[in-house]
Amino acid sequence: MSEGNSEMRRDEEVLRLAGLRKSYNVGLPTEIEVLHGLDLSIRRRDFASLIGPSGSGKSTLLNLLGLLDSPTAGDLYPLGRATRKLDDEARTALRAEALGFVFQFHHLIPAFSAPENVMMPLLVSKGRPSQDTLERARGLLKQVKLESFADRKPGELMGGQQQRVAIARALITRPPLLLADEPTGNLDTKTAGGVFELFRHFNREYGCAVLIVTHDPRLSETCDRTIQLVDGTIVSDVSRAAAAS
Repeated sequence: MSEGNSEMRRDEEVLRLAGLRKSYNVGLPTEIEVLHGLDLSIRRRDFASLIGPSGSGKSTLLNLLGLLDSPTAGDLYPLGRATRKLDDEARTALRAEALGFVFQFHHLIPAFSAPENVMMPLLVSKGRPSQDTLERARGLLKQVKLESFADRKPGELMGGQQQRVAIARALITRPPLLLADEPTGNLDTKTAGGVFELFRHFNREYGCAVLIVTHDPRLSETCDRTIQLVDGTIVSDVSRAAAAS
């Protein structure tokens, strides 16, 4: 890929929100709107954090971004595709194509080895693993510096190592967007820093956009872009480059 094409790819929009609203108890006296018409664009080059106080709507927004719930009004467009009217099957297929997930708790399957855990998203969508799938899983484990632990099960790994397996699992489908929900919340400072650098690596080398949902201002400040959500509204969206200029 030429340098020009590579730059164009990094500028590709991978997610857009347009007038996104979410209400609960719709039509009842207790109806409440949690998200109030959000507009947002995420591109492959973005290494961003989403911050906000408890009750700001972060969890609700994350469920929508992950295609686990549907908006009440407006829509979101992963890879340019409208989602609000998709059925469950189409939503699941788009989620598998467009998104990778890393959570605070790794959710690895205890009975499976590290490569088997990494391959799980492809096993769910394609069934029996191919040799190519296994090689891709082992390649990712090497990139997250776990090649010497590749045949171990989660219970034989430390917390930071388990999270690295979870990162490799999230990237096995080569998603254009990685959503990370408090991914370093259970890790010590040194281990958290290593996990953060892995996100940086995949963002820079593979054009995988990263959106980290966090309450930690120190983590947010090391991102290139910070999106702040307060009372269901985006109150600021600051690029570090823009702030420094």
